[in-house]
Amino acid sequence: MTYRTGTIGEFMKWTKHVVADPAAASDTPKRWFDSDETASKSLGAAVSAEATVKLLSPDNLTLLHIIATKRPDLTRALALLAHRKESKLSRTLKKLHEAGIVEFEERGGRTRSPRLIARRVALELDLVGSGSVVSVDRPEVS
Repeated sequence: MTYRTGTIGEFMKWTKHVVADPAAASDTPKRWFDSDETASKSLGAAVSAEATVKLLSPDNLTLLHIIATKRPDLTRALALLAHRKESKLSRTLKKLHEAGIVEFEERGGRTRSPRLIARRVALELDLVGSGSVVSVDRPEVS
């Protein structure tokens, strides 16, 4: 995926130009960053749209619902609630963490409690190019 770096001022100037001439944005990268370092961090953590769709299977959506509503203290407790093997569940939680959907709370040293940090995931699919984007909405979760 391509991107462009620039200052806020440059981005604002580009935005005004696109508002005046929408066709000017057709071949321009849709993602802007303040530096190549920021871009590499963000894009390095990016998850493909296809992987996200697979990750958000009905079983994993049920798992996320359990995390949000039951708030289990341990991965072991979550495995029991979800009727899943702890080893497979740990791999799934790692993928959900990498996608920015789940975070872990440290409790008593090494104990990690899974917590839902996203409520919505949006997929923008580019049907003719390579511009598909996944965005994760992380509002305050109570």
